[in-house]
Amino acid sequence: MSRLHRENHLVSRIGWLRAAVLGANDGIVSTASLIVGVASSAATGTEILVAGIAGMVAGAMSMAAGEYVSVSSQSDTEQADLARERRELATEPEAEREELAQLYVKRGVEIELARRVADQLMEKDALEAHARDELGISEITTARPVVAALTSALTFAVGAMMPLGMVLVAPADSLVLAVSIASLLFLAALGAVGAKAGGANVLKATARVTFWGAFAMALTAGIGALVGTAV
Repeated sequence: MSRLHRENHLVSRIGWLRAAVLGANDGIVSTASLIVGVASSAATGTEILVAGIAGMVAGAMSMAAGEYVSVSSQSDTEQADLARERRELATEPEAEREELAQLYVKRGVEIELARRVADQLMEKDALEAHARDELGISEITTARPVVAALTSALTFAVGAMMPLGMVLVAPADSLVLAVSIASLLFLAALGAVGAKAGGANVLKATARVTFWGAFAMALTAGIGALVGTAV
């Protein structure tokens, strides 16, 4: 008899991986763009460093607040739907059982078998069965506001430290070029790591992240140069 093999599906990483990649990407792009923009306006090294640190702190707090609010809204919606299902299961159990069975019929299960499956699943945990198969809510996809907020804030700060470090080591006359090149390399590495962790195409993810990072920094540098010249 062959032994059952255990599978470790990558979809279980969706929640934290999305927040981590988003936070780190924003940390690198926004901080590098800010540094490049300020440096292009002929600011001093101290002014550039202060602007970069302020951007890192403000960005991390903004990411945390934004993630918490948005994911909390998702959680509120999920809880409202679950509360509605509880009421319907309490007042119309037979209708809910048939509704669940019809979902399986639409997926190709014969009606009698679908009804038996619905009976057994609802006998074990009716709300869980309806949450998973009717609403699409599962342990993997459940919204976790605190986890998303902390992950995004932490990874944003880590990402921001990379271009900030270049301000400390790069010569003043080549700061814009050094920060830009280093940040693109950081973004490429982030894209590759994120793709590898999520089982996606590494080359495609790396190219996508690097292109949009370069676009953001180029645009900000242009604006910084215009503002600096005008002032």
